[in-house]
Amino acid sequence: METLSFLDLFQGIATLVASEPKIMIGRIALMLLGFALIYLGSKNVLEPLLMIPMGLGMSSINAGVLFLEAGKMGTLFVDPLMSDAVDLVNIMQINWLQPIYTLTFSNGLIACFVFMGIGVLLDVGYVMARPFQSMIIALFAELGTIVVFPIAVVLGLTEQEAAAVATIGGADGPMVLFTSLVLAKNLFVPITVVGYLYLGLTYGGYPYLIKWLIPKALQGIDMSSERSPVISRTQKLVFAVVACTLLCLLFPVAAPLFFSLFVGVAVRESGLTSFANLLGETFLYGATFFLGLTLGVLCEANTLLDPTVLKLLLLGILALLISALGGILGGYVLYFATGKKFNPMIGIAGVSCVPTTAKVVQKIATSANPSAIILPQALGANVSGVITSAIIAGTFVAMLR
Repeated sequence: METLSFLDLFQGIATLVASEPKIMIGRIALMLLGFALIYLGSKNVLEPLLMIPMGLGMSSINAGVLFLEAGKMGTLFVDPLMSDAVDLVNIMQINWLQPIYTLTFSNGLIACFVFMGIGVLLDVGYVMARPFQSMIIALFAELGTIVVFPIAVVLGLTEQEAAAVATIGGADGPMVLFTSLVLAKNLFVPITVVGYLYLGLTYGGYPYLIKWLIPKALQGIDMSSERSPVISRTQKLVFAVVACTLLCLLFPVAAPLFFSLFVGVAVRESGLTSFANLLGETFLYGATFFLGLTLGVLCEANTLLDPTVLKLLLLGILALLISALGGILGGYVLYFATGKKFNPMIGIAGVSCVPTTAKVVQKIATSANPSAIILPQALGANVSGVITSAIIAGTFVAMLR
């Protein structure tokens, strides 16, 4: 038996030493970032359901690089760029996450599973009770998507790539995944990773934005006395069926996502408890776990150190920032239009990171005024934001595909 050297035995370290300095530093940095995401997720600073598996996947993929055929470096996790059918079948028998990525991730199925679960959690009655108020907020909160699109084109991205990264401004992860998959497959991995990474930051960043731009007296405006019509289950079911059919008719290219969202709503309002538990628990939590895990293992240094990714990082954070500012602007518009009875903080709930932004504004409202209730209005804006972001994504895909 030949004598093994230390580096022959521990190939993760060997590939780190053999890498270019940029890749070596990048791998170490991404391992540390993975640790940070796990810590922040465990402390509920970021969304734990997504960030803990994503952080562990990120650290593991950058640690577990080894030498493959002909000295080529790679991993046994997943190859997102595999396209040849024969090679793909072979690699699916080797890379343990390749079947999940190929059969559920790269075709958007996992996004549909998430949308089914979200649909079960959504109460469309909040939108139906105050449709104009909710939709006005949601439209203002899409400002980041609209503004970042031309900026991305000016920075050198194609119109398709610009549209894909601009959808980050809608703060709807499955929609970012779907749009980038259809319009910018070459940037699908980094856009999706950047999008989901930044969505987790809404937990930590948006509260500071609210506190800087909205006085505490306005943060505590109570809206519990606002009268709204009682919406029956039958009315909600009719709304789900009509809205789904109409949106699929107008935007067939996004029909799988519309169907997935509204089938969840229909199951909820039909009282199908067994199906509701299946979609709202098994599907949603299972899909979210594997989504986070797969996103983490896609964060390999070689993929994320492409110079284009820096543009995506900047454009993604800009889109979410402008959308938040747009939402707050919409909140102020309704605040003055209603004679100062509307809590302007609700505007940020139009950024459709369901239900994160709605919970954020209710928490801040309670801190400013323990008796303040704004969650119904915030959830209405939240649900409208999901629908609006889906419509804009469908428009982008229809025009640019």
